[in-house]
Amino acid sequence: MPDHGPQPVERRLPTDEARDLLKLVRDLVEREIKPPAAEEEEAGRFPRESFALMSRTGLLGLPYPAEHGGGEQPYEVYLQVLEELAAGRLTVGLGVSVHTLACHALAGFGSEEQRKSLLPDMLGGGLLGAYCLSEPASGSDAASLRTRAVRDGEDWVVDGTKSWITHGGVADFYTVLARTGEPGPRGITAFLVPGDAEGLSAAAPERKMGMKGSPTAQLNFDGVRVPDSRRLGEEGQGFSIALAALDSGRLGIAACAIGVAQAALDEALAYTAQRHQFGRPVADFQGLRFMLADMATQIEAGRALYLAAARLRDQGEPFSRQAAMAKLFCTDAAMRVTTDAVQLLGGYGYTLDFPAERLMREAKVLQIVEGTNQIQRMVIARHLAGPESR
Repeated sequence: MPDHGPQPVERRLPTDEARDLLKLVRDLVEREIKPPAAEEEEAGRFPRESFALMSRTGLLGLPYPAEHGGGEQPYEVYLQVLEELAAGRLTVGLGVSVHTLACHALAGFGSEEQRKSLLPDMLGGGLLGAYCLSEPASGSDAASLRTRAVRDGEDWVVDGTKSWITHGGVADFYTVLARTGEPGPRGITAFLVPGDAEGLSAAAPERKMGMKGSPTAQLNFDGVRVPDSRRLGEEGQGFSIALAALDSGRLGIAACAIGVAQAALDEALAYTAQRHQFGRPVADFQGLRFMLADMATQIEAGRALYLAAARLRDQGEPFSRQAAMAKLFCTDAAMRVTTDAVQLLGGYGYTLDFPAERLMREAKVLQIVEGTNQIQRMVIARHLAGPESR
């Protein structure tokens, strides 16, 4: 049997510039990101230098306008970059997605003056962002958040607690959703808070089963003063800003999930091609070949789904339902594919000597973040059958 192993992903990209970009990203992943991934994840080491490299090479601002320091790439291209990064190390791929999410409110709803003064440093000035929506008592029910911002002259004073914040304690800026008015979604406003603001502190990072190199921490706001010039959008507009960001962010999670799944398939292909039992490669056995075929099919289907949603977004068409479908399908597929990869490696798949077990642990969180997959099903069902009866 010929030595069949992992093959490069065949990508249909819209421009020569995009093809050059993906080649640069693949080279960067193989040279800088992938080699230390296993050791640094095991040690719980945050790769800040990788994000500095992302910033220098323009990868932290890909979908944003060039006039503000962005790469002005369509989402169709940006998401495939995320997939490549996540295949090398999910901490980096997901981190770029979170940073992009943190920039969304300013880029989409900030004033022109705010964009000119703040966006260039956020997109290419070495800064790293985080997104603060969830709280200890409001996760899926985000409209019930309790962190409050009270007007005091030309400032707002923010008090409360945010939880499950990726890059919590290491970010340079936080996009924060806080209550400024009535209960419910209409009383929420968005703010851009500097990471070194007085009164802002982070708890010790959560101890997680995967993505140990990516700090996830609770943030405490104790009388944090934020100038009104850092309010994003209108008062009371914050919840709609958050939802718009999450639609795009879910596509980022979908792309990261396919990256993790592709990495797991590549590991399984390499292993089954070189592992011999009963005098031949284990990839010769039909039961294992069928598993590999199912894994590859799920990955191709997920990639097609997230790219279809991205193209709708690039065309200015509604894509909320498709984003929820992509997030749901791709992350469930990643969990199945990584679990099968561990099975295909047998006992070796359960050891730290091979990356399959790490990929399986990392895939799990993707079914939870930026709206659990149960929430995605609710979103899809509402598009299909209308709101639930009360």
